[in-house]
Amino acid sequence: MFKSMTDSLGIPHFRFKDEIELDALMQARQRINEYLVELSDGAMSKMTYMPFFVKAASLALTKYPILNAKVAVEPSAPPKLLYRAAHNIGVAMDTPGGLIVPNIKDVQTKSLMDIAAELRSLAQRGKSGAIASTDLKGGTFTLSNVGMIGGTYLSPVLVDSEVCIGAIGKVQRLPRFETVEIDGRSVERVVPRHILVTSWSADHRVVDGATMARFAVLYKKLLEHPEIMLANMK
Repeated sequence: MFKSMTDSLGIPHFRFKDEIELDALMQARQRINEYLVELSDGAMSKMTYMPFFVKAASLALTKYPILNAKVAVEPSAPPKLLYRAAHNIGVAMDTPGGLIVPNIKDVQTKSLMDIAAELRSLAQRGKSGAIASTDLKGGTFTLSNVGMIGGTYLSPVLVDSEVCIGAIGKVQRLPRFETVEIDGRSVERVVPRHILVTSWSADHRVVDGATMARFAVLYKKLLEHPEIMLANMK
């Protein structure tokens, strides 16, 4: 970690933060968890939010593949940008042995249930110190759900094998304005909403601000409207 974080100092970071309303996703997750209870097969009894976060990232990467790329630097040769078809999404995990970032291979081919099962397996192996070296290699994009511990606005740090990383803050219940029609009139009222902030960092040598913003806007749309995420799954 010392070397990789030292090398990251040479990467010009572009940072972008945005709010996401989770209320619709919370309802979808509740229905999925009710279904899992009905299955009663013991394989999985509860789905967290992380599979949704991971799958939404993969769907957005399909639209903006440059964020899944890698800057290849070789001695006596100009830098190259390598595009990668596989979405091997790393998930930062806090373990008894410290921070590790195993990755889920080929997320673009996996369902939410597949991703949830792999996350559960990685978490169990992380706690027991049984993460395989293959789980730690080949990552193309990283998400950190540090909001499980705390924090709202974050500044994740890139590693030189990736050009984008995202950090997810804690969920907060906050007041927001909503426009409704009452007796033919548009009326604004204050309503409670469940909000989290996503914080993105991208390699500004190859990723411009507009691309990062468009990716983040699509990511937000997929999570705020789970039916759109469902429509885009293969």
